[in-house]
Amino acid sequence: MLLLFDVGNTHTHVGLAKGRRILRSVDLKTSGWRSGEAGAGLAEFLGESVVAAAAIASVVPKATPFIRRWLRAQRLPPAYELNAETVAGVGIDYPHPSGIGADRLANAVAVRHRFGAPAVVVAFGTAVAFDVVDANGNYVGGVIAPGLAAMTDYLHEKTALLPRIEIREPRGVIGKSTEHAMLVGAVHGYRGLIRELIVRLKEELGVKKLPVVATGGYARLIAARLPEISAVVPNLTLEGLRLSFELSRRTP
Repeated sequence: MLLLFDVGNTHTHVGLAKGRRILRSVDLKTSGWRSGEAGAGLAEFLGESVVAAAAIASVVPKATPFIRRWLRAQRLPPAYELNAETVAGVGIDYPHPSGIGADRLANAVAVRHRFGAPAVVVAFGTAVAFDVVDANGNYVGGVIAPGLAAMTDYLHEKTALLPRIEIREPRGVIGKSTEHAMLVGAVHGYRGLIRELIVRLKEELGVKKLPVVATGGYARLIAARLPEISAVVPNLTLEGLRLSFELSRRTP
């Protein structure tokens, strides 16, 4: 089986794949790699599963060596590490390819193979990131905006009276309390941001129809009332990492 690591700033999303299927996944705290907590959690997640290879998409360079060390301790071969030089399954048309996050490349691979090209991924994490694949099947760039939780936490931290809120679907669009007003601004405001950027991306790409795939923590919530989003795929990044790993092995 193939062990997949999508290493993000807050969490490491770990998946276990067999053939073309991701059998199961778990979130581990990325900060836990240094302390050993993440390694213990990973061992519990794997149980008796037999792993033959591993692949890593990391945007936290300081965490990656700890994962390599854990893999060596398990006597596994060196992992495939996704970056602009190793990616397979999507082209790159970008001025400085080394600056593209591995997670964004994985998303581009997955969306191209599952939804065709052109296509767009909207990933809801610490930031909300749009990744764009053009009609030629090339990753061409994207858009980055503050994440939904980052925005609401900032309001709480920088003001005396605004509370920290639990993000969920608000009732109505006129806030009847401070918390309600913040929810409306966050959830409906984010939908407006996503909708406007999709309009601009369609113009830029010169298309009327554009598959837009959402992934990440708040993907399902935001997509619920946003028909511009074609699909929600929770494990899209892991799927792209798996695909790139498989395709790289076929490349002579």
